[in-house]
Amino acid sequence: MPNDPASFATTRQLAEHHYYAALDLVLEGHHGQAVEEYRQAVAADPMFTDALHGLSRALQDLNRFDEAIEVAKQISEIDPDDILAHTSLSILYQKKGMVPEAEAEGNKARVLGWKQQLKKGSG
Repeated sequence: MPNDPASFATTRQLAEHHYYAALDLVLEGHHGQAVEEYRQAVAADPMFTDALHGLSRALQDLNRFDEAIEVAKQISEIDPDDILAHTSLSILYQKKGMVPEAEAEGNKARVLGWKQQLKKGSG
């Protein structure tokens, strides 16, 4: 990731350009093309978790579960508190018949949700 704020902004703009193009493609039902746009968004900004979420979902819609799982794991490495990443992993593992893994990820998502609720309540 560039240290120069101007080049970071340009990088993020490029990533967002591909991200929004991918969203349009998903809406049009072109999941394969959307995957390529999401991949370009992530190539421009590997920490752009919204693009990673979109990529994982597009791969899931194409029944490319192993690839979708790898992307969801990337998200949880970038942000271990990302509830959606753990929920996605739970769904993907379930689709593959990997019940213990699905339950473990579902539990992580629930615990993170409870923690967020407690933070909101005490804030």
